[in-house]
Amino acid sequence: MSQRYASMFTALQQKNQGAFVPFVTLGDPDLAQSEAIIRTLIDAGADALELGLPFSDPVADGPVIQAANIRALKHHVRIQDCFDLIARVRADFPEIPIGLLVYCNLVVANGSDSFYQRAAAAGVDSVLVADVPLREGKRFMSDAKAHGIAPIFIAPPDASEATLKQVAEYSEGYIYLLSRAGVTGANDTVNAPAEALIQTLKDAGGAPALLGFGIARPEHVQAAVRAGAGGAISGSAIVSIIANNLDAPDTMLKELHTFVQGMKAATIRD
Repeated sequence: MSQRYASMFTALQQKNQGAFVPFVTLGDPDLAQSEAIIRTLIDAGADALELGLPFSDPVADGPVIQAANIRALKHHVRIQDCFDLIARVRADFPEIPIGLLVYCNLVVANGSDSFYQRAAAAGVDSVLVADVPLREGKRFMSDAKAHGIAPIFIAPPDASEATLKQVAEYSEGYIYLLSRAGVTGANDTVNAPAEALIQTLKDAGGAPALLGFGIARPEHVQAAVRAGAGGAISGSAIVSIIANNLDAPDTMLKELHTFVQGMKAATIRD
């Protein structure tokens, strides 16, 4: 397990809290504002970061995050720009875990080993390749581990016990547990994860599970933590705040700060 993730979960356990992890697309709406957004998320209480690299065809994402990718690409944000931004954040926040959620083409375009080397140099802790299943994703594990990066795999809500055990075996840092099938998107009807599913991952010796997809309100975070998850990841709800305030950057940052504070407060265990 990545040491930063292990340290984070241990510290949160001692405080009787789960983790709140916001997701944003790097370079959205532009590089300068993107960096201000990420620093605001940390200041507001984010326990870790999940960051997307701009990509033209983010198939696991719904329309809100697809639009974020388009905004970043319109500003000609390059992968190296993103790594440089991460390196600046890492320099100022040496302890916070930073994960990437990426697509296969971005990893293999200039060589998988090179991608992981660049990610590690920037200070990335984990990489989840969103559009490959577990069976195919194993091909990236050796390159990830060679550069000290934790490979992350997805636990689908309808997975068999055998699949869950494999996810638990291969994931390091944390396990990305889906609240429901489909694509990302803020949703009022998040399915609370079955305690049994989370228990299966724990019994298999897996890293803590973070619940994602549709996490949009504090009660969603509460439900995840009560079910035994290590915390929750929220993306579309955060990216919607960005999209709704493109012409008011200061208001954007204030609303993001308030949202993250409320979501973080919901991670306190009863």
